[in-house]
Amino acid sequence: MIITNANIITCEDPNRIIENGSILIQGDTILDIKDEPVTKIDYPQEEVVDAGGQYVMPGSICAHTHFYGAYSRGMSIPGKPAADFPEILDKLWWKLDKALDHEAVYYSALVSMLDAIRHGTTTLIDHHASPNAIDGSLDDIAQAALESGLRISTCYEVTDRDGKGKAKAGIDENIRFIKRYQAGELPERIFPTFGLHASLTLNDDTLEHCAASIPQGFGVHIHVAEHQVDEFDSLYRSGKRTIERLDSFHILNSHALIVHAVHIDAKEMQIIKEQEAWVSHQPRSNMNNAVGLPQVESMLHMGIPVCLGNDGFSNTMWDEWKAAYFAHKLIHRDPRRMGADSIARMAWTNNANLVKKLSGSEVGILRKGAKADLIFVDYKPYTPLTAGNLPWQLIFGFQNSMITATVVDGKFLMRDGKILVLDEEKIIHDALRLAPAVWERYSQYFA
Repeated sequence: MIITNANIITCEDPNRIIENGSILIQGDTILDIKDEPVTKIDYPQEEVVDAGGQYVMPGSICAHTHFYGAYSRGMSIPGKPAADFPEILDKLWWKLDKALDHEAVYYSALVSMLDAIRHGTTTLIDHHASPNAIDGSLDDIAQAALESGLRISTCYEVTDRDGKGKAKAGIDENIRFIKRYQAGELPERIFPTFGLHASLTLNDDTLEHCAASIPQGFGVHIHVAEHQVDEFDSLYRSGKRTIERLDSFHILNSHALIVHAVHIDAKEMQIIKEQEAWVSHQPRSNMNNAVGLPQVESMLHMGIPVCLGNDGFSNTMWDEWKAAYFAHKLIHRDPRRMGADSIARMAWTNNANLVKKLSGSEVGILRKGAKADLIFVDYKPYTPLTAGNLPWQLIFGFQNSMITATVVDGKFLMRDGKILVLDEEKIIHDALRLAPAVWERYSQYFA
């Protein structure tokens, strides 16, 4: 198809804004971008889509999420409120994940993907846990991805917190899913990583098993130092800080995705840089869990590719931009900190490079040869919008409600605000039907 009458934001480095341009799409790929309008006469065999002067830009990428957390929304946690992050893990997440069966895994993924489509997030990197429904759980998520049309990565978080049997089952699930991908059983837009929970729930023998099991060309997706407890646990176990401990098992490499990294020190940052690993920042989650904020600007300055995720919050990635922009200013009491250009570097450049590293697909950018993953945004600036001030326009002007269309691999998933690929009403109805049973199973773990 041909998208015409579009104000095109390319998200290249340096960025470009092409006024009244056109995008030529063939199959799942951008064939060309023109700085002029085209007509049906120019391309008689192609569908011509009039963007109506809207901004057309790459879809958002989420570098770290948890689809399985969908059923936590509005859920009451029995007893006294959790006083810190370890209590949040124990009272909420490590009981909710046990309450999930395969149907709940599938629907938690579907409702998350509906949310992503509506809010222009076209690629999501998921980190899954369901200790009582491990085998085949990644297939449940892949099935939802097949139906939604989104670009999805997923993995199973290996952990020793539920015993050796389930730790092995988690390893086996990761390997099984990676083999499906290697065998060509999954489309290019569904790709795996190898999930690990966190150093504090992984014993040495499990880390050794994982290190020996990860196929060449794949990397771990792991929480690191989200709270100080992860560092102190690692020091107690090994005399090494968390990143040092993980690196001693040779599992950090250019495919490794390190999530949070709130409490790492300078030496750990240096190891991350040397191993060419990636870091994902989730400001809304860090604020909600009151764990602090990582030294994002320092890591970026070192050359560490810090990305932007949402940790299972709503897939409104522009909200994550805004949270990062304000939170770092507040915590440092300095309005000069965390410029919008730094957030653009994370959310656009680094997120796009991460997906290319993990899957080989070029997304998050509009140029010839890239995947046709894009969104239409009905933003009408009343001040001049330029490539230079665009990140600040996004922070202070762009709203998620302005997204009118979402396209992945050249296919409209949402058009004119209507989701085309999924039955939104039925999915929400079915997910709501399952919720009481999930909550009941969850509450039984407090008995």
